[in-house]
Amino acid sequence: MAKWGEGDPRWIVEERADAKNVNNWHWTEKNATAWSTEKIKGLLTGLKIKEDLGECEITEVTKIEGEASASNRKAKLIFFYEWEITANWTGSVGDGKTKYKGTLTIPNLSEENDIKDIDVSVSVKSTNEIAYKLKELMRTTGASIIQECLGQYIRDLKEEYSQGMILSTKDSPTTVKKNVKTATDTNIMNMVSDLSVSQQTDSSTTTVGVKIATKKITDEQHFKCRAAELYRAFTEKEMVQAFTRGPVEMEVEKGGTFSILGGNVTGKFVDLVPHEKIVQLWRFKSWPDAHYSTVTLNIKETEEDTVLTFFQAGVPESDYERTREGWRTYYWQSIKQTFAFGSTLL
Repeated sequence: MAKWGEGDPRWIVEERADAKNVNNWHWTEKNATAWSTEKIKGLLTGLKIKEDLGECEITEVTKIEGEASASNRKAKLIFFYEWEITANWTGSVGDGKTKYKGTLTIPNLSEENDIKDIDVSVSVKSTNEIAYKLKELMRTTGASIIQECLGQYIRDLKEEYSQGMILSTKDSPTTVKKNVKTATDTNIMNMVSDLSVSQQTDSSTTTVGVKIATKKITDEQHFKCRAAELYRAFTEKEMVQAFTRGPVEMEVEKGGTFSILGGNVTGKFVDLVPHEKIVQLWRFKSWPDAHYSTVTLNIKETEEDTVLTFFQAGVPESDYERTREGWRTYYWQSIKQTFAFGSTLL
């Protein structure tokens, strides 16, 4: 694997001019405990669970014990959180005149547990049949909704505390203009048409767009993470900034533009299927004007890992080897190192 600062300069973001934590080598840490406490309270307090049987609501979070932090070591983001949570809930049926009260406990919210494995223990003070049914409502449907809320906390934690953890470099602009484009919308749409009717010149070489000789790149990579997490690594600005080590501008919607690696790579989102598929028009700044390749990322989660099938059509023949190696070094390997997607899948 090429080191940062070596190899093809189009893929590289240089060292910081101020020499502060150069290459993000030293351990840095942010305390996220206070933020997490308020975030969890906000997500759970007032949460309602409704079914035909009745309605329950978490009225108060009475205890949150634990801690949370975000760390950066050698450009790898590490999130630590460990919480024990207790809350009060009420439930009612019919006209709601009779309120049944209970408590719930979440003993194991931590990065060591998958969100679906988080325990939600429920108790109710009354002993009649209605109280028991409301308890079961909280234990089943309620537990799933609570898990979803805690999953939101984890996503927000990573988004909030990834900012500024991977430092920018000396030549990176402090701001990047929004809606960065290297070709007009008309040219981009013309490229889509050209790609769909391009003709084969041999089994591996095609002529696309501005009629230059091009080739295709295919690859398959395995990541130890959920499909949703890998999808976010390509579509959440903060995560893209983390593994590319540079400024990013993204409009994650069909037709939205993106600019990464200091503007060396730009393009447009053609199709987005959450957690399953991403299609982009993609180009290097050094490529002939208005020439775009088409990148397709297919994501499939299996019992063992998540498989990424990669296909890129329209790569200039002269840039084929460097582009292929760039994907492996500055995307696949960097994503695995930055987010620990090469470790065991929990």
